[in-house]
Amino acid sequence: MPGILRRQPVNRALASQVTHHHVAVFLLTFFSYSLLHASRKTFSNVKVSISSQWTPSCLNNTTFNLQPYELWNSSHLFPDAEGATLFLGTLDTIFLFSYAVGLFVSGIIADRLNMRWVLSFGMCSSALVVFVFGTLTEWLHFYNVWFYSFLWIVNGLLQSTGWPCVVAVMGNWFGKAGRGFVFGLWSACASVGNILGAFLASSVLQYGYEYAFLVTASVQFAGGVIVFFGLVISPKEIGLPEVGEETDGAAEEGASEPLIGGDTNEDDEEQNYSIQATDLSSSGSGPQPEAIGFFQACCLPGVILYSLAYACLKLVNYSFFFWLPFYLSNNFGWKEAEADKLSIWYDVGGIIGGTIQGLISDMLQKRAPVLAISLTLAVVSLFGYSRSPNSKAINAVIMAVTGFFIGGPSNMISSAISADLGRQEMVKSSSEALATVTGIVDGTGSVGAAVGQYLVSLIQEKLGWMWVFYFFILMTTLTVLFITPLLAKEIRMLLVQRQLRRAAG
Repeated sequence: MPGILRRQPVNRALASQVTHHHVAVFLLTFFSYSLLHASRKTFSNVKVSISSQWTPSCLNNTTFNLQPYELWNSSHLFPDAEGATLFLGTLDTIFLFSYAVGLFVSGIIADRLNMRWVLSFGMCSSALVVFVFGTLTEWLHFYNVWFYSFLWIVNGLLQSTGWPCVVAVMGNWFGKAGRGFVFGLWSACASVGNILGAFLASSVLQYGYEYAFLVTASVQFAGGVIVFFGLVISPKEIGLPEVGEETDGAAEEGASEPLIGGDTNEDDEEQNYSIQATDLSSSGSGPQPEAIGFFQACCLPGVILYSLAYACLKLVNYSFFFWLPFYLSNNFGWKEAEADKLSIWYDVGGIIGGTIQGLISDMLQKRAPVLAISLTLAVVSLFGYSRSPNSKAINAVIMAVTGFFIGGPSNMISSAISADLGRQEMVKSSSEALATVTGIVDGTGSVGAAVGQYLVSLIQEKLGWMWVFYFFILMTTLTVLFITPLLAKEIRMLLVQRQLRRAAG
């Protein structure tokens, strides 16, 4: 009987072998990326204070006009708040572009070096850059546009080491059985990081924005040190079997059955595909894991399509991340603090959506159908949210629903599906493909997110917020179109499975 009919026993077998090492890896990778996201959120939360510091105080009617003007305002960067706000938005775009470029490179580096070293170095060095950017420059009263831009480019490159490493480490420890649920729950790390960053910043912002950067950078640096001494990147480091080797015989066959791949009639054809950098049929004691190249990783089935789909979807998801509080204040006239608190419901919806949809995809043993249904409903929720009344309760409910159908699929593609793509049948002997594939998917998504921030501001200024939501609907629809070939393939596989079950019953 084909392995697709024997997956349920495999799920129970794998669940029974979860150790305290799995729990430690889950928590360490979860909070390491949460801390990276917290530093990004801190920058977003203190923009008003930074803008005030970079703008001459004489523009505030409640302050004294101190003389001589050149002495008291010589350190300020911009003549008015509009210039400061524009530069802060430019820094967001600079960060996202450098982050996207870094993802393509850091995934390859992580596959060739110890991922614990790469992740720890990225966290600690990024913390130092954040400290210099927000704290040291303020203490020294050193303000320079080019220096700030350079630091934020470096910060984007350093932070890009995080996601490929943590996804690859999680993929090393957790197999396909239950991966959708585990990764759906784990991918809440970004949302938890947003909440943590907001809490850390608000707790010390009264003393000056430089202390918000100081606290965040200190916690992130400490997290990097803990990761360096505590993270085990794969089971083989402590003598445990690799993922896919836990069970024998038929169970092992079912466990290694790829969620990203063809049906049983296409297996022979797909097995002819070969990666020249890795000899999967080498003789001797067994194939030695070898990192695959960038273009070889791009040629893996599903990588390009999911990367393009994620570029469209991450554009929408990150636009909510950057623009939602501003939209609530600008469109409804709500106070900035109230808008910040209300925007958390989008993250809450994304956390719940990623977990539930990941669990459903595990039960179905297919990812694309779950994504397609969720994204189709996301179009409906976006249209409904664009017409939300001036009511905080109703807005929060529709916002959470929108986060459920957009944030959930975004979390699935960036985590569980990236791990599936990096450990599919063609590279199952080379776990060193995981970080490279993750970097490609997330890097392409970050390019889309970076372009999107400029387009959102342009559309909002020229056409208004309603057209921004029409743009989001278009991008969500394009996401569905990009995964349509994979959706058709997996539906065909489901029909084959159904026929086989009927024949077996």
